[in-house]
Amino acid sequence: MINKVVASAYEAIANISNGAVLMVGGFGLCGIPENCIAALLQKGIGELTCISNNAGIDDFGLGLLLQTKQIKKMISSYVGENEEFERQMLSGELQVELVPQGTLAERIRAGGAGIPAFFTPAGVGTEVAEGKETRTFDGKVYLMESWLKADFALVKAWKGDTAGNLIYKGTARNFNPMMATAGNITIAEVEHLVPAGTLDPNQIHTSGIYVHHIFEGKNYEKRIENRTIKS
Repeated sequence: MINKVVASAYEAIANISNGAVLMVGGFGLCGIPENCIAALLQKGIGELTCISNNAGIDDFGLGLLLQTKQIKKMISSYVGENEEFERQMLSGELQVELVPQGTLAERIRAGGAGIPAFFTPAGVGTEVAEGKETRTFDGKVYLMESWLKADFALVKAWKGDTAGNLIYKGTARNFNPMMATAGNITIAEVEHLVPAGTLDPNQIHTSGIYVHHIFEGKNYEKRIENRTIKS
């Protein structure tokens, strides 16, 4: 069995270069590859196109790479709480392709499944539809959307084994599993790395066949974007 373990985030991202297209897992600040983002920041890799549901916040997640202008284009569904993302988008400093959230998820899933295009009603009659093909099925207009693929997919899981099999926890399952299938190279960081064969096969969410490099991350902050409490 192939051992896919690397020593650190820096070793895992060693082949990512300027201009790469990255898928970055997570939903808000949940399940984001914190160690990989920190390594990209430290190495100063730039001109990146990042496919991610959102771009973190100003001082955390992908927001760190936006602050240093290492991202040239975002393909995402939500500006969120990131004021720098909003500022760069409105000023024209950052290329942004806003995609309905369900469409974004399906475009990524299609990329992993090898499906080049599909039809969806989301976005018909809006700016999202400009320049895209439409067709009518059963009397309803649908918009053709294309798959999304990436040079590298950076995902974060709760637990993984040395063969690359992954188990996610809670909200981290929203985008990480589909992104893991759609990258030419998939890099997984996990909270707990265990020997191959010790995970329950019935609990595995991403098969190791999709994962090329895996490492046990450190010092996870797991910030909360908006904390709501009941008085």
